[in-house]
Amino acid sequence: MTFCLESTIIKPEKDKNINNLVLLLHGYGGDGKDISTLTLNWKRHLPNTIFICPNGHEVCQINPSGYQWFDLTKDDPNYILNETLKAEKKINKFLDEIKEEYNLDNKQIILSGFSQGCMMSINVGLTAEQAYRCIVGFSGKIINIENLKIRKKNLTSTLLIHGDADDIVSPTHLLEAKDFLLREKVNVDTYLIKNCGHHIPIDASSIALNYILKKI
Repeated sequence: MTFCLESTIIKPEKDKNINNLVLLLHGYGGDGKDISTLTLNWKRHLPNTIFICPNGHEVCQINPSGYQWFDLTKDDPNYILNETLKAEKKINKFLDEIKEEYNLDNKQIILSGFSQGCMMSINVGLTAEQAYRCIVGFSGKIINIENLKIRKKNLTSTLLIHGDADDIVSPTHLLEAKDFLLREKVNVDTYLIKNCGHHIPIDASSIALNYILKKI
């Protein structure tokens, strides 16, 4: 089957069944291959899991060699919100294709992402009719709290990890997201990594892996 988003796909060993899926969404200007490096450690501990890392549906306006989930060249909240809603539709279509291809449902799927990918994972995860297994987000935020409050449909458990020295997406967004999710009765865990900028260090990757292992 040809999916609507070009992807890097890491399948289990040939004799292993696919029982779970981890969807990894890259950050602004990145691509699926970039974020697939997380699977180098994770796949050893998740033998029955397929990892799918799609490229964003748009070429990045700032870095044409990479991709974006939504445009950031206009500092207009309404414009950004509309762009993210377009991305949601594309990601949801992609997820429907994946679920059909591998005979999976939402309870077998972990949504994860970095920066823009984290933001999209939160929106896609919490607005679905059926809850996902969990959401794991790195260095992101809730794009529009009022909009998500209106559209939220489920209580997918969520882990958010952020660096305390992040100068791209302020770590204050971690606290804002935690406060919102707690008020909305979502089971949320958060970690603030010391002396960490806008990237995913090894300890953040390990925290995320342990969380996923507990959930599946």
